[in-house]
Amino acid sequence: MQNKTYTVVDLFSGAGGMSFGFHANPRFKVVGAVDAQFGKPSSRNSSIQCNMTYAKNIGIAPIEQDLNLVNGEQLADLLAPQLNGEPLTILSACPPCTGFSRANPQNHVADDSRNTLVGKVADWASALKPEIIVMENARELIKGNFSYHYQNLERYLNELGYRVHGSIHMLNSFGLPQKRERALVIAVREHMSLHTLEDLWEGYVVRPQATFVRRAIGHLPAIAAGQQHLKDPMHFSPRFASETSIRRLQGIPQDGGSWIDLRELSNSDELLTPAMQRHIAKGKLGSHPDVYGRMWWDRPAPTIKRECGHIGNGRYAHPEQDRLGSVRELATLQGFPSHYQFEATSKTNMYRHIGDAVPPLISYQIGKVCEWILTGKKPSLESCILPHTHLAFDDIERSKVSKSLSLFDLAPYTPRAM
Repeated sequence: MQNKTYTVVDLFSGAGGMSFGFHANPRFKVVGAVDAQFGKPSSRNSSIQCNMTYAKNIGIAPIEQDLNLVNGEQLADLLAPQLNGEPLTILSACPPCTGFSRANPQNHVADDSRNTLVGKVADWASALKPEIIVMENARELIKGNFSYHYQNLERYLNELGYRVHGSIHMLNSFGLPQKRERALVIAVREHMSLHTLEDLWEGYVVRPQATFVRRAIGHLPAIAAGQQHLKDPMHFSPRFASETSIRRLQGIPQDGGSWIDLRELSNSDELLTPAMQRHIAKGKLGSHPDVYGRMWWDRPAPTIKRECGHIGNGRYAHPEQDRLGSVRELATLQGFPSHYQFEATSKTNMYRHIGDAVPPLISYQIGKVCEWILTGKKPSLESCILPHTHLAFDDIERSKVSKSLSLFDLAPYTPRAM
C-alpha cells in the first residue's frame, strides 16, 4: 500500500505545532483536533484564540472542548464526524506542561490538577484505538516529583497492548535553534516495530552553528519597535509602553547583554526597576539576569516560553536591534516554517501561540518516525528536514559518537531489525 494515507487526531492542538509536522507530510491526513483555548487556568474558553491560528495553517477548525470534562467514549463520539468511519492511525496528545514545568517553583511541591490529563490519554486511546500515540511535554513529566502520572500512563497503555518509550532531549540536538529540553513519548501497538528520534538520528549530528540565532534569523530585515515589515505581516515587534523602557533596552549591550550591565551606567537609578534594585541589594541575582536580556547571535536562543511577548519576561530582546524579537523571529526560533501565519485579535496571543507550541521542525521528524513505524522503511535524514525552516541537509554530519542523542532513556527497549 505504497500510497496509503494515515489519519491523525491532535488533542490539545494549540496553534498547530504538532499537527503541522504531520500535515506537511503527504502520507498523513490530519482529520480532527480539539482544544479549549485556555489562556491560563482561571481564564475562560477561547481566551488564547489558538484555534484561529490552527485553522489558518492546517485547514480544519478544531473542536473547542475542555478535555478534562470528556471521557473516552464521549471523545470518540465527538470525533466521529471527523473520522467519518476511518480508523485512527496517530493520536497526538500533549496535555499542558504548565503543571510540570520547573519554571514554576510551586511545581516542585504541589501537584497541579492539570497533570491528571496525562493519565486520561489512556482512556482516550482505549476508545479511539490508534496505532501510535505521541506526546511532548516538559522534562519533569518523566523526571520530576510527579512523574507518577507518566508511570501510570505507561502502565495503562501496556495493559491496552502498547509498548511505550519516553526520553528527554535537548531539541537543539535535532536542529532546533533553541535550548529547549523536552520529554518525548511514543507508544505503538505490540505487533509494530518501535522506533524513536534517537534511532532516526543514529550516527549523525547537527553542526552547532546551524542552531545559532544568527543562522536562524540573521537574514531577516531590520525593523523598529512598533513597526511591521511590508512583505511579512508576521515580522513585527510591539512598541514600548514608555520611554524609560526604550532607554533601558538601549542601555543594554548588544549580543547577549543583560540588565545587570545597566549598573555601570551613570543613569542606572533611572533605568533599573525596583525589582532589579532589590536583587542587587541582596546580592542574589539567581536567574533574574535573563530578564530584559538580549539573545546572543552565536548561541541557540533561550527556551521560547508562552510569556515571550515581553522583554521583561526573559531573554527575548533582539541581539542588536532595540526591540523584542518579532513574531516571525521567535516563530523561526521555535521551528515554524517561514510562511506560517498567526491569527488573533491580540498580538500577545500570537506570542503565546508560539511559546506554547510543539516546534514543527521537531514534529515533522516525529511524523517521519511514525512513517517508519507504519511502513517499515527508514526515511533518509534529508527527507526529515521540514521545508522552509532554517535547517538544511548540509548542516548534518556524521557523529564521532555512535549512540543516541538522548539525555535519559527511561524505557529500555530493543528495536527490531528492519
